[in-house]
Amino acid sequence: MTNEIIWIIFAVVNFSMLLLFYRLFGKTGLYVWIGMATIIANIQVLKTVELFGLTATLGNILYGTAYLATDIINEKHGKDEAKKAVWMGFATLLAMTIFMQIALTFQPGADDIAHESLTTIFDLIPRVVAGSLAAYIISQSFDVWIYDKFRKMFPADKHLWIRNNGSTGVSQLLDTVVFCSIAFYGSYPTEIFFEIFITTYVIKFIVAIMDTPFMYIAKKMNHV
Repeated sequence: MTNEIIWIIFAVVNFSMLLLFYRLFGKTGLYVWIGMATIIANIQVLKTVELFGLTATLGNILYGTAYLATDIINEKHGKDEAKKAVWMGFATLLAMTIFMQIALTFQPGADDIAHESLTTIFDLIPRVVAGSLAAYIISQSFDVWIYDKFRKMFPADKHLWIRNNGSTGVSQLLDTVVFCSIAFYGSYPTEIFFEIFITTYVIKFIVAIMDTPFMYIAKKMNHV
């Protein structure tokens, strides 16, 4: 099975699981999902794969579901609840970063088999950590704000796709600008930096388009 097919299946699984969380646990399920998605996405992003002839990182799908989750909350529960969800996700990501950095300072036991692997995953470069945290809180906060603006400009249900894709597309662009600028600018030649930037955003934008049917399902869904 090719990476492209796995990636499409993976996207459907991610979005479907998000809807299941919403169906079973309502708004609380989306809060939990956002915290979980931000942590796992920041682990998955360490793995690079070839997709559609491009070198890309994993994590973009799961990270994209966090935007879908905040858009659902904004659409059905209001702007203030969406803001709360954003800060919950940020606090979760920050706590995970702090906890794992402290955990890595412990001297491993003589029979330990996990320390080196955990160090590879969690002993992150400071610029990458700063970029990830800054990109998350800036872009997600912007997403909540601009979604609310789009909802006032295009209030009809038939324009739900505009609210969803418009807010996420612009917010993901902002996320990519902030993250790449902090994490990578100056570390790579200019042409490589822009290649990373463009590839990252293209993948994120595709994910944003793919989540549209799931947004419509969530809009009609009766949850607990």
